[in-house]
Amino acid sequence: MYSLFAKEIKSFFNSLTGYIVIIVFLLINSMFMWVFEGSMNVPAGGYATMDALFTLAPWVFLMLIPAVTMRSFAEEKRAGTLDLLLTRPLSEMQIIVSKYLAAVVLILLALLPTLVYYYSIVRLGNPIGNIDKGGTWGSYIGLLMLAGVYASIGIFCSSLTDNLVVSFLLAAFFCLVMCYGFEQLGSLLTMGKAGKVIVSLGIIEHYRSISRGVIDTRDVVYFFALVLVFLFMTRARLETFRK
Repeated sequence: MYSLFAKEIKSFFNSLTGYIVIIVFLLINSMFMWVFEGSMNVPAGGYATMDALFTLAPWVFLMLIPAVTMRSFAEEKRAGTLDLLLTRPLSEMQIIVSKYLAAVVLILLALLPTLVYYYSIVRLGNPIGNIDKGGTWGSYIGLLMLAGVYASIGIFCSSLTDNLVVSFLLAAFFCLVMCYGFEQLGSLLTMGKAGKVIVSLGIIEHYRSISRGVIDTRDVVYFFALVLVFLFMTRARLETFRK
């Protein structure tokens, strides 16, 4: 299992995928936070906060994470190596988890340099260190969980096709629906409780909850349950190739 995980990590950086994901993620966020004029510009806003990063990142991840995961199984099927992979002494779930963890690690590597933003804002605060540390670290945890769900969706979509473009588009669409679709649908309902229940099914509601700095068990369970649902759906899909 570790060898497959290491192989996936190496494949990201042997091609341009890993480098492009990290550079594009950092470039987009840096431009909006420090260069472009607007409400997200930190120096112009005058507040010691990283809200701009945590607002932008879910949207940026909608494109980048599907780009990371689109090759997971689609490339294996296109190259004809999926059957060979399934003959290895690994269960379907071990194969899936190896690819999933490799994608999550790449996303984590893209997030790590943003700690420079945190340090910069801490130093720019008046007084120094005047930043909501609980909300900031809660937002980082929420962003990691959101990225984990996106990655599981991307892995599942990659198992559905051997076309990389189709895999990317399917993953981006499902991530968008799971993140913002339920919120939009809930806002159309005026029945109160029904609307709230529908909104609570969406990722963004739980992401915002964690971003307040309070880790609610219900939010954590929601994210882990969603990841497991898509990973088990992927396993069910792979089992069809053994028959």
